[in-house]
Amino acid sequence: MPKLEARRALGPFEAVRELGYIAPFPSLLPVRQVFRSLTEDDPAGAAKRELAPLTASVRPGMRVAITAGSRGIRDLALVVRAAGEFLRALGAEPFVVPAMGSHGGATVAGQLQVLAHLGVTEDSVSMPILATMDTVIVGRCEDGPTIHVDSHAAKADAILLVNRVKPHTDFRGPVESGLAKICAVGLGNQRGAQGIHAYGASALARLIPEIAKQVIASVNVLGGLAIIENALDLTARITFVPGPDIGGAAEAALLEEAYSLMGGLPFEELDVLVVDELGKDKSGSGMDTNVIGRSKIWGVTDSRRPRIATITVHAVSPAAEGNGLGIGLADFIPFRVLEQVDLSAMYVNAMTAGNSGTQRVQIPIALPTDRDVVAAAILTCGRPDSDDVRLVRIHDTLDLSHLLVSESLRATVEAAPGLIIEGEPGPMSFDEFGNLAAHVY
Repeated sequence: MPKLEARRALGPFEAVRELGYIAPFPSLLPVRQVFRSLTEDDPAGAAKRELAPLTASVRPGMRVAITAGSRGIRDLALVVRAAGEFLRALGAEPFVVPAMGSHGGATVAGQLQVLAHLGVTEDSVSMPILATMDTVIVGRCEDGPTIHVDSHAAKADAILLVNRVKPHTDFRGPVESGLAKICAVGLGNQRGAQGIHAYGASALARLIPEIAKQVIASVNVLGGLAIIENALDLTARITFVPGPDIGGAAEAALLEEAYSLMGGLPFEELDVLVVDELGKDKSGSGMDTNVIGRSKIWGVTDSRRPRIATITVHAVSPAAEGNGLGIGLADFIPFRVLEQVDLSAMYVNAMTAGNSGTQRVQIPIALPTDRDVVAAAILTCGRPDSDDVRLVRIHDTLDLSHLLVSESLRATVEAAPGLIIEGEPGPMSFDEFGNLAAHVY
């Protein structure tokens, strides 16, 4: 067989199976980053306390749909269960609806699996979970899409929103990710989410509050439990927002609070960022764009910090169910990541997300092993002297308390009051197959 035909027979990635790269790897310091740690010690109790204003609005026998999204919120199952217990104590009949747009491959089974990975099951929340992709049309935005609401939620007597309020990964506005978003996008299932995202990421700041207000005017949204997490991904505060205030000044104030508590990488510039794992349970964009400083959306400017020359990603989290959205934010991946990706689930999510999804699923340079990937990132980062390479390894963009930091950044670490070196430097090590050695963060 001619050489070219033989290479084609190997497939596009098998054809580079023999490629390998060698670079000196830096020694890494274990570093702990200390964040402001406002914490709610009793999330379930706080949820019930905050729901007290609903006592006069809930009637015996009322069927109430409680939303559960696809994000990795630390106390999601606990808060949802507490909300159900509060409503049952008033004689209501609560149930859970997945409110996650197209996530889970836009299938009932897929969305139930996503919730299960997040700890939300009928047993854990002590309520039925009613999942469907069917929607009810409740209106249309002026200069915007048709407005869809999950059919189970729309047919209920009332809806209670539960979601985390945080900075969004695609756009900036007074209201970003939170109660208005789960109302406008999450409850719209695949049809509603795709309709909104068709207008592009730049329109989300306008459309999300507008659509949420129309939904609230069309169906009985009691209000929402807003969860704010601190930089340690622990619940910092839970507060109730009445329906009319969702998408308005009250939610905007919560977003400002979330911004003040969020974590980030403690460096202005890096040459290489090694990310062990990405996934939809870590961030809606797989990797939090607020952390890595890259958005990969046409027409959206990247944030000014941090500036990272090259990024490597080494796994898709099991909870992502094969949805590898976010790999396009990386520059290099090992073949293993390609084997973990479910292209169907990833493409459905990307197409639903419109222009905020397409670049984020583009496949980076794929190489055989972790060792090759990190070496290639070092060789292409623009730092000719390997001793000066500024490299940081993290588990994921949700966990920024524990870092592995190259010796070249020691002076920066020692000068920063919020950074503590927790041991001696060690080599970046790989096993006999070129896989990154596991590290307990």
